[in-house]
Amino acid sequence: MEYEKIKQASDFIKSKISVKPTIGLILGSGLSDLANKIEDSIIINYKDIPYFPISTVQGHKGNLIIGKINKTNVICMQGRFHFYEGYDMNEVTFPIRVMKLLGVEQLIVTNASGGVNSSFNEGDIMLITDHINRMPNPLIGKNDERFGVRFPSMNNAYDKDLVKLTISVANQKNINIRQGVYIATTGPSFETNAEYKYFRLIGADAVGMSTVPEVIVANHCGIKVLGLSVISNVFRDNPNQEQSHNEVLSNVEASNKNMIKLIEGIINANNK
Repeated sequence: MEYEKIKQASDFIKSKISVKPTIGLILGSGLSDLANKIEDSIIINYKDIPYFPISTVQGHKGNLIIGKINKTNVICMQGRFHFYEGYDMNEVTFPIRVMKLLGVEQLIVTNASGGVNSSFNEGDIMLITDHINRMPNPLIGKNDERFGVRFPSMNNAYDKDLVKLTISVANQKNINIRQGVYIATTGPSFETNAEYKYFRLIGADAVGMSTVPEVIVANHCGIKVLGLSVISNVFRDNPNQEQSHNEVLSNVEASNKNMIKLIEGIINANNK
């Protein structure tokens, strides 16, 4: 039944477009401006797509945009779905499997995250090299062999070739990027000071409430993944430090130009 829902959503989107998207984009909190760079775009609201969830979080516009960036056919999620919104993991990752049926081969996933690494600064862009999962695994339950194997490897969860390409593009465009491990929690509460310290001890550089479920399902489907985080706030071991979603959006907005320039460069270099 789940496969039929995914196919119906995919067929609906196919009926609205004339191109096959090969690169998928997921734009996290405050990063939706990249969608303005998509040419010849067709915009479909999530609520119009069969079985598609609807974004409820500020900073997530809730549109699926299909078009071109640098002559490459892309499909862009202007906003994602979160476990903390009350969606189950099948719903959170539903669009990834839809992308697979549409022909997507690579996924660029972005997010806003809290800096665990004390050397980071607000507004830094972090290239995700690996992750730690503290959320329910989206592959729990019956496996559908049409998408992937029962026990998929996560050894190359963030494709090493795409990581190398991103570093090269960043150097060419004089964009300073960090590299690190992303840890995913359920949210929606921000982390305590003790949790930040614990995450640092176990090897995390940034923490967020998304991304990892989509990355796991994309790998299960055979889609190569590139992950980018904008550091929206940094843990300073200050018991009086406060966090807010508005602060996240404000700090992410300051990095929009570099994020857009970087992703455009990656897509352009990938197309050569």
